Amino acid sequence: MTLIKSISGIRGTIGGPTGDTLNPLDIVKFTTAYATFIRRCGKGKSNKIVVGRDGRISGPMVRQVVCGTLMGMGYDVLDIGYATTPTTELAVRMSGADGGIIITASHNPRQWNALKLLNNEGEFLTAADGTEVLGIAEREDFEYADVEHLGQYIEDHSFDQRHIDSVLQLKLVDCEAIRKVGFRVCVDTINSVGGIILPQLFEQLGVEATFLNKEVTGNFAHNPEPLEKNLTGIMDEMRTGKYDLGVVVDPDVDRLAFICEDGKMFGEEYTLVSVADYVLSNTPNADGSKSLTTVSNLSSTRALRDVTARYGGIYSAAAVGEVNVTTKMKEVGAVIGGEGNGGVIYPESHYGRDALVGIALFLSSLAHKGCKVSELRATFPEYFIAKNRIDLTPETDVDAILEKVKELYKNEQVNDIDGVKIDFPDQWVHLRKSNTEPIIRVYSEASTMEAADALGKKIMQVVYDMQ
Repeated sequence: MTLIKSISGIRGTIGGPTGDTLNPLDIVKFTTAYATFIRRCGKGKSNKIVVGRDGRISGPMVRQVVCGTLMGMGYDVLDIGYATTPTTELAVRMSGADGGIIITASHNPRQWNALKLLNNEGEFLTAADGTEVLGIAEREDFEYADVEHLGQYIEDHSFDQRHIDSVLQLKLVDCEAIRKVGFRVCVDTINSVGGIILPQLFEQLGVEATFLNKEVTGNFAHNPEPLEKNLTGIMDEMRTGKYDLGVVVDPDVDRLAFICEDGKMFGEEYTLVSVADYVLSNTPNADGSKSLTTVSNLSSTRALRDVTARYGGIYSAAAVGEVNVTTKMKEVGAVIGGEGNGGVIYPESHYGRDALVGIALFLSSLAHKGCKVSELRATFPEYFIAKNRIDLTPETDVDAILEKVKELYKNEQVNDIDGVKIDFPDQWVHLRKSNTEPIIRVYSEASTMEAADALGKKIMQVVYDMQ
């Protein structure tokens, strides 16, 4: 089964039978359910919904189905065309729309597509709201507009520049310092919308950029998830010595990874750590009335906690998932947060992962420090994360297993807001049930990869012994 329904939207492979894949009938059903929810929640006043899409081959088909359905529900459609996820999020706010739909399957391969659903703040729906949308779809509890109340279709391609303008206007983005350095960067935009907006960003920052996989074809040149094993092309190019920095984004440009000038990975986990270090070091707290705070999810590196402590700040952990991170950030008043997958969330801009914001802040940090990327990386605590999995059978009682693990390690620091995370003094392990596969994900971190993997496998054996 390749149709995944979740609180954040619907995702699947294109083609095949209804109810089992992402096809026009299911797209209509879930778009209708979303539009019904937006109208019933009563928070919107514009009767307008923004639609943006990444560069996938199936994008035109999905876009037409989505836009036509929204018009059939009586909503005016503001189609912003090719757009990153953060651009679409900002477009909702900038246009005063009632909501937004981003047509993207993020880092999934080319045969996948998805609908990501936004509220009137340009943020992902909460768990409760997403559950309500799923319920409306399941009950088919909706009604279409009559001919007198059909929506209108409007195109507006101004939001890329408006997004860039908002980034350049951030107080901690030092455009002058960046221009003075004259950075040379190599950028992999994986044949999607990064190839449209990032050339404009770098040009306006005065950065000399060379692009790989720039053409927006949707035929991704390699697996689009920005992990080291998929980035041999740009890593080899960086080893030529012609560049100061390598930059990699995923197809919808909300994840960001850097490569050092010598061709080595900066580390996707350290994208947020490095940007947070710069933000914390430049965020005034003169009266001491409020601690500097940061947030990441439970499966992200401990390095963010350590860097936050350097500045006397407080680190908080959230359940996995962007909406959980942003909810926690608002609760604690975090100055920056995000996820270890290269997702930077900077509230001064908006509550969404944004690679453009991450790039601009990182370059500002590099310009101020006057060092090489590899030298910057060496200033942060060194940790390694091992990722393992436990395959489940239909008979497996995951909740019972996690409860037993929690009881077994009750004398350690345990967090159970999302699965079970056990914090030891010098390492941690996190077990959580996957939302998309019949597995328990086992993430573990230590000062060496060998130690991290050994810890993960030790806990996995504990689980196996329980069955």
